[in-house]
Amino acid sequence: MVDWDMIIIALLAEEEEMEEHINKIRRQKVRRRIWVEECWQERCSYGEFNTLCTTLPSKGVLFYDYYKMDYEKFRMLVEILRPYIQKKTTNYRSTISIEERLTICLRFLTVGSSFKSLAFNYRVGYSTVRSIVYETCAAIWKVLQPIVMPKPTEETWSQIEEGFKNIWQFPNCIGALDGKHVQIRSPHNSGSQFYNYKKSFSTVLLAVVDANYKFVIVDVGAYGRNSDGGILSNSKLGQKLNNTLHIPQNKCLPSTNKEIPHVFVADEAFPLTNNIMRPFPGNVIRGDEQKKIFNYRLSRARRMVESAFGIMVQKYEVFQRPLKVQPHHLDKIILACTCLHNFLIDEKYIHTQSHESNQSEIIFQDFEQLNEEEEDGSNVTESMKIRDEFKKYFSSEAGSVHWQDNIINRRC
Repeated sequence: MVDWDMIIIALLAEEEEMEEHINKIRRQKVRRRIWVEECWQERCSYGEFNTLCTTLPSKGVLFYDYYKMDYEKFRMLVEILRPYIQKKTTNYRSTISIEERLTICLRFLTVGSSFKSLAFNYRVGYSTVRSIVYETCAAIWKVLQPIVMPKPTEETWSQIEEGFKNIWQFPNCIGALDGKHVQIRSPHNSGSQFYNYKKSFSTVLLAVVDANYKFVIVDVGAYGRNSDGGILSNSKLGQKLNNTLHIPQNKCLPSTNKEIPHVFVADEAFPLTNNIMRPFPGNVIRGDEQKKIFNYRLSRARRMVESAFGIMVQKYEVFQRPLKVQPHHLDKIILACTCLHNFLIDEKYIHTQSHESNQSEIIFQDFEQLNEEEEDGSNVTESMKIRDEFKKYFSSEAGSVHWQDNIINRRC
């Protein structure tokens, strides 16, 4: 008589044995996943942060040369950013400290090191370095922007106007406006969106700067292919100019009784409007001393935004070559640098940078000039009258400065 129970038990045992054999073969085929590359495991012993950074004296030039800021500012940044970029240690690996994370990000920005070279220097994985830089830049903008670049109020604009009036002798001026094409490597699947008139790929940075080299408003992200003349009107900054910037009411120029608007000073790349003053075109100033003086005084005030861009490019060498990052990450990098610029601005910061260098042209390209007759076909008569008021004021006894005639004569 057949014992079916014994046969079933034997078959089940054989099936379990076969399944175990198959699983064993599979385990042998699957390579063990490396959690951390062996060379990265030596970060605490051989990484640059532990071998060099922790040994730098907190006082003196070495720390400043390495971080491009003094120790007190670095510690302040660490504490401000701590809630946003500090990570928890796990049972599997130790975390990278907030000090080291900030150091890696700052070296990327100030030296322009590639992600790969930073990975080898600090003994950290490539993707980890990339994440650290992007996360830290985003945190810098999120935390510092409300502190060092808050939304301007009417009182803010009045203080800026005082600065331009007292330092640069341009009353009713509430900022120097300019825009730059920031060069990037051709982004994947972007077509011609970022391809600009200078035959390179770029995204656009628009900025308003005060009389002390500080960024007041920045706007990043317009496509490089957009017409330079239309970038401002299509930007968030351009839209705010008409509505939400809280620009003060019209005001009389000193020692006059005629009210005129507060204005931004800009170059020929921007349209002439009631709130934007640009130079007189070169073909109309010949033999007109008042127009030459106006152009000189406007250029002198507008120099603030050019200098701010120049200082930033010299301070943050990441901008001295086309950046190989995706556009949305580039925006984070640019915004972080403008905040750090404002956070660190002081006499030492400004004068340790040769911001007149032509290096700024490597990565920051000017906008294409816009002829006045091409300005959207709109009626600019009122804007021209406002510019004429400034022109007459700068040549009057009340508004002239004693050196302007010598400067104009020297240029002729």
